[in-house]
Amino acid sequence: MDRTELADFLRRCRARLTPADVGLPPGARRRTPGLRREEVAQLAGMSTDHYTRLEQARGSRPSRQMLTAVARGLRLSDDERDHLFHLAGEEPPRARGAGAHVRPGLLLILDRLTDTPAQVLSDCGDVLAQNALSRALSGDAAVRSGDERNIVWRYFTEPAAPEFLPPEDRDHAARAAVADLRATLARRPDDARVAALVRRLRARSAKFAALWEAHDVAVRRREVKRFIHPVVGLLELDCEVLLNPEHDQRLVVYTARPGSESHQRLELLRVVGLQRLTG
Repeated sequence: MDRTELADFLRRCRARLTPADVGLPPGARRRTPGLRREEVAQLAGMSTDHYTRLEQARGSRPSRQMLTAVARGLRLSDDERDHLFHLAGEEPPRARGAGAHVRPGLLLILDRLTDTPAQVLSDCGDVLAQNALSRALSGDAAVRSGDERNIVWRYFTEPAAPEFLPPEDRDHAARAAVADLRATLARRPDDARVAALVRRLRARSAKFAALWEAHDVAVRRREVKRFIHPVVGLLELDCEVLLNPEHDQRLVVYTARPGSESHQRLELLRVVGLQRLTG
């Protein structure tokens, strides 16, 4: 790990970004150009102290997960991400099958979507990035790690996960998730990450195993989805799924018809944000 070069690289990457580049408000007058350290830490889902130590060349060796999060927060290109990994003494992720580094173009679109929930998913269901309204709708994936960040894993292994949907929608959601995951495995049969996820799900969930045996195949695209939110209630949202050319990442955007009750509730959710209301 080259702490000095790593610190210099992080500082320079932070200095070239503005709040508008990452979807943040400009805030008070800034004494120096670029983002503040706490803003980068927020984007990466880590503590400000931990990130500050990295920039001061005195931090502990960051994990691969943390390097991926920092690369995403700083909007690094693939080459810059690989350089970051090398400076930290790590081998960069391989081009295929890794899927954790969100392309700057997708993040740029995500940052511009401030009034509608949106997230970037891998084609096997890992939540890679969310905007603020997506976190308010379905929870903050940044606090989870490993399989717990995967929406398919959570749906079939966490008893409370399906309760986010109306009871009459849950069977369709389960079938759609399995059919999409099977399409992913067919595209990348040599991807150990996807194959291992399927094996663990078949062993853990009898329902997943039964649906997998049905051999349904379908890539998720546009659909209408309903959510039961604990604060604002039932939301009926149009779900648009934008696939990249390789289909290994997709931008998922939820919108409500203007003037509808769901549109009003989505506006309320935007105001409420991540606050926990009681009483």
